[in-house]
Amino acid sequence: MLRFFIIICLVWSVSSDADEECHTFTKLSIHSAIAGTSLKVRLLLYMDDFTCAKILQSPFPTSFNATKKTTFIIHGYRPTGSQPVWLTELVKGLTRVEDINVIVVDWNRGATNVVYSTASGHTWRVAEILKETIDQMLASGASLDNIYMIGVSLGAHIAGFVGQMYDGKLGRITGLDPAGPLFSGKPPNERLDHTDAQFVDVIHSDTDLLGFKESLGNIDFYPNGGLDQPGCPQTIFGGLEYFKCDHQRSVFLYLSSLKKDCDIIAYPCESYRDYLNGKCISCGDDQLMPCPVLGYYADQWKNYSMLKDPPVTKAFFDTTSEKPFCIYHYFVDIMTWNKNIRRGYITIKLTDQTGNTTESRINHEPATFQKFQQVSLLARFPQDVDQVKGISLVFSTGPVIWSKYKLRIIWIKLRPITHPEKPQMCRYDLVLTENKETAFQPILC
Repeated sequence: MLRFFIIICLVWSVSSDADEECHTFTKLSIHSAIAGTSLKVRLLLYMDDFTCAKILQSPFPTSFNATKKTTFIIHGYRPTGSQPVWLTELVKGLTRVEDINVIVVDWNRGATNVVYSTASGHTWRVAEILKETIDQMLASGASLDNIYMIGVSLGAHIAGFVGQMYDGKLGRITGLDPAGPLFSGKPPNERLDHTDAQFVDVIHSDTDLLGFKESLGNIDFYPNGGLDQPGCPQTIFGGLEYFKCDHQRSVFLYLSSLKKDCDIIAYPCESYRDYLNGKCISCGDDQLMPCPVLGYYADQWKNYSMLKDPPVTKAFFDTTSEKPFCIYHYFVDIMTWNKNIRRGYITIKLTDQTGNTTESRINHEPATFQKFQQVSLLARFPQDVDQVKGISLVFSTGPVIWSKYKLRIIWIKLRPITHPEKPQMCRYDLVLTENKETAFQPILC
């Protein structure tokens, strides 16, 4: 009898130790990528402790509450076999903003391969495995409304496939720069689509190389037009960063939204050019339709996106090159009285009461200044100032360094867009000499 009791205790001890073990993401090497890997999916479950993951498998551990909101993180292609650099921070951020289950879908064995098509060929099978797990969760009391999937690159299409298996009834899918190669031009059932969940939001940050260009969600965000991201190498001489920096920026923008250092506001628009020309900075004015916010809280715009037929919206915005990436928007309204038409660019600098400055160069295309006609320019500043104490302007017609033209201003008005509660600032009767900085103190309009 004593021997039987000792055996039971030993078995319980081994089982308890195994249950307490923390698991980590599968780490492979470039050698594994060259040799190729066969598919194996591990589900790393984070509950109360973002530093310790349990393996989620059937039967579920008694500590797993399937009725809570559950977020799946699905990575993409791993050409070197390493763990995604953003993974730990994303798990940490999600578990801190909300009491949820976070499940990392570790399919590194399968995603690691020098042949991209081999990795992409596993996406449907990964989705089938996830469906098996979600079916078990539903049997344990879970609701599809509480299932949220965040897919990166190939992972975005995997999330879409899972959503298709549930007829679009998943609560939400976020696609972070969904993969373009081998998916562009495919029909909706072979890629992520806005019908794959109750709400689908997508961030496109590398549409000219690794990402998907066309809209895929209920709302599609295009930072900096979806092309080259500030701070990323612009030539192949940037090495590996040239290929992955733009692509990964979507993830870091999403991470910024979890920290709430500032809201990254986007503007529904037909094109990036229209956004730059200030044709779309109208949401939020009457408070009937607020501007969409990028990232984790993008679903606050769900009801507004559904008002459209089809329920899809493109939204554009600019960012800085560093965290937290936020840009602050102002309209610059200018009325001139030159006899002849002037075409050129405006650089505007704001100074606060402590001497801090922030600058915006409005140089994407020349503005046309005509006598007694108002021109409204969208100025984008990398920092905001509490109180504008000084403004300086530079007018230029091109890359020349000598002064040739003058711009005679009847009045200029500075209107805050990001923070419309701030006062509007004005100044009257100015003459700008080309390529020379003109500074002045504004007055309240």
